[in-house]
Amino acid sequence: MSKNPSYERNISLFRSYCSGEKSDDGSGEWTDEIEYLDESGSIIYSGKGLRSVEPGVDDHVMVGELKKPFLNASAVAKIVEVVKRWKWGPELETQLDKLQFLPNMTHITQALKVINESDASLSLLRWAKRQSWYSPSDECYIMLFDRLNRDRDFNGIQSLFDEMIQDSSNNGVSSFSAYNRVIQYLAKAEKLEVSFCCFKKAQESGYKVDTQTYNALMTLFLHKGLPFKAFEIYGSMEVAGCLLDESTYELMIPSLAKSGRLDAASKLFQEMKERKLRPSLSVFASLVDSMGKAGRLDASIKIYMEAQGCGLRPSATMYVSLIESFAKAGKLDSALRLWDDMKKAGYRPNFGLYTLIIESHAKSGKLEIAMSTFKDMEKAGFLPTPSTYSSLLEMHAASGQVDSAMRLYNSMTNAGLRPGLSTYTALLTLLANKKLVDVAAKVLLEMKSMGFSIDVSASDVLMVYIKDGSVDLALKWLRFMGSSGIRTNNFIIRQLFESCMKNGLFESAKPLLETYVNSAAKVDLILYTSILAHLVRCQDEQNERHLMSILSATKHKAHGFMCGLFTGPEQRKQPVLSFVREFFQGIDYELEEGAARYFVNVLLNYLVLMGQINRARCVWKVAYENKLFPKAIVFDQQIAWSLDVRNLSVGAALVAVVHTLHRFRKRMLYYGVVPRRIKLVTGPTLKIVVAQMLSSVESPFEVSKVVLRAPGDSVMEWFKKPIVQQFLLNEMPSRADILMHKLNILFPSSAPEVRSLSPPKPLMSGKGL
Repeated sequence: MSKNPSYERNISLFRSYCSGEKSDDGSGEWTDEIEYLDESGSIIYSGKGLRSVEPGVDDHVMVGELKKPFLNASAVAKIVEVVKRWKWGPELETQLDKLQFLPNMTHITQALKVINESDASLSLLRWAKRQSWYSPSDECYIMLFDRLNRDRDFNGIQSLFDEMIQDSSNNGVSSFSAYNRVIQYLAKAEKLEVSFCCFKKAQESGYKVDTQTYNALMTLFLHKGLPFKAFEIYGSMEVAGCLLDESTYELMIPSLAKSGRLDAASKLFQEMKERKLRPSLSVFASLVDSMGKAGRLDASIKIYMEAQGCGLRPSATMYVSLIESFAKAGKLDSALRLWDDMKKAGYRPNFGLYTLIIESHAKSGKLEIAMSTFKDMEKAGFLPTPSTYSSLLEMHAASGQVDSAMRLYNSMTNAGLRPGLSTYTALLTLLANKKLVDVAAKVLLEMKSMGFSIDVSASDVLMVYIKDGSVDLALKWLRFMGSSGIRTNNFIIRQLFESCMKNGLFESAKPLLETYVNSAAKVDLILYTSILAHLVRCQDEQNERHLMSILSATKHKAHGFMCGLFTGPEQRKQPVLSFVREFFQGIDYELEEGAARYFVNVLLNYLVLMGQINRARCVWKVAYENKLFPKAIVFDQQIAWSLDVRNLSVGAALVAVVHTLHRFRKRMLYYGVVPRRIKLVTGPTLKIVVAQMLSSVESPFEVSKVVLRAPGDSVMEWFKKPIVQQFLLNEMPSRADILMHKLNILFPSSAPEVRSLSPPKPLMSGKGL
């Protein structure tokens, strides 16, 4: 083929488009023989030609003798072809390095749009980052993050995010927005720690976080049950000056409200309206609910009305929330109005709302409304819960409506529902108070068949009868308990025993006491003394025998002491005083001091009534020695001597007066000590009996309101009279019986009581010691 002269003439022109690098022979201009072909393969030109294009350096290709720029589409296609073929690894990078053109970031970006594989795309980007022409591209990173998110490769996203931060830092670029996409993807995938870590890195790098990213993070933390962390991010959003959008308001207002930060929620709510953004029904509903639960009922109803004013139709949930808030706050009238509004709006109350209305009205005593709603609930096809039945039944029971309570109970059991313990307790208490023993027994046995332990409930019914004073019914119920194998406790047995004693049912009382004793319960000194007090008051011989039998059944050591006290010295084998001292030495005064005082008071009453004056004086003497009445006798040197009998029974007071005056007489006559005055402090109850007893021997004591007093000299002269000596040394005159009889009439409730005296019937004949 002939040479083309024009080509030769213009060689210098084409040389200027080459790289200008010299060839190995130093000429840098000519290469080997080159044949230029057309598309059909025919030779266009043959001869020494221009230097070939250097890969990766020149930005064109040679078409014949012409330099032709490399088209972007062709460059992108070539890059895509290489990447799809080699995927990743050193071979891919080698092939990319051999490209017959000089790529740029436009080529890389376009190629990434075509390549779908994540690994291949990452390999291409990382190769480009090592090239001198590379510059960071937000678009490239976004495509890669989209692809990794599609493949759910969150570890890859995190790794690429770190590379992107480093890339932007090295190149001084801070305009990336891809990190917002990363944080949103991680947040939506619920990668809490990773997304928050990326968020903090973005903040530390000085990048601007957009509203959508903040929303995604806050949504994630709220979904994970970490509202305060979400509020912290919201605080960062405010500090950064990031403008809230409608989604942020819709997200934060309900969240703040539900977490109890009502003021902050209200502030955002007002701000949202000021920015002409229309709150959704869910925002209104959350505020209504939270305000109501917080007791801000006025604010709650105001927001409810505002929602209606905005043309929003309140939801069933909003009605339920309002009704619950008002009902639980006791605003039942308002709750009923909302209840009616709800039904007018076409909503059907649910099971829980029926239950709430019924129970709240029942507990408030509004039984008519509660029962009316209860019937509506049944008509609506809802089966009331045991709780609903119980609240109605218990309130009917509390108001004493037996028939209604029993109807509810029967309806409940017929429906196959199991009443609770509180329901049974309320019903049994009602039946006990109404004295319906047989019905109560039937209900108690049904309670047992339901699997409940009924011992406590049966004992509670028994206590109702005891406290009411219905002793006959209590005994009848106790017999039912025994026949049904139901046990009660010793405390209740003792209470019933004491009730029988109080009502004079001594025959019924003895078996109760025997049950009490046989169950290893210990009769204490107080119980024994109370029985003895009944004996003191007893006027019937038959009852006295019962009482003596009951005293014996106590098996208390005090009964042995009582029996020994009334025997003769031969049987006792020791003097009375020693016998009494021995008994009182066995008392634990730290635990039984009060009981011992009570015993002494009653015992002295009994001894005086039995005419056992000397024995009574021994008991008083030993009781005083053991400091049971430490302040009874006071010697104020030679100024005043006094005896205080205000806390004594009648018998104890009389014995104390006689015995103490005998001590005063001995002290004054034998030792010559004469006080200025002597006082007997009796109080208004004992004043008459003591004064009348002393007047029988012409005492010098003058009676004032609560005290008998006399000058010491006058008492000294009185002590010298023989009749006084006999009176003080031996026993009281027979007129004391008359005086005590008068006292019982004047003060029948004096404690401990003293029986009205008929001629005394000693336990044993004679008064010998």
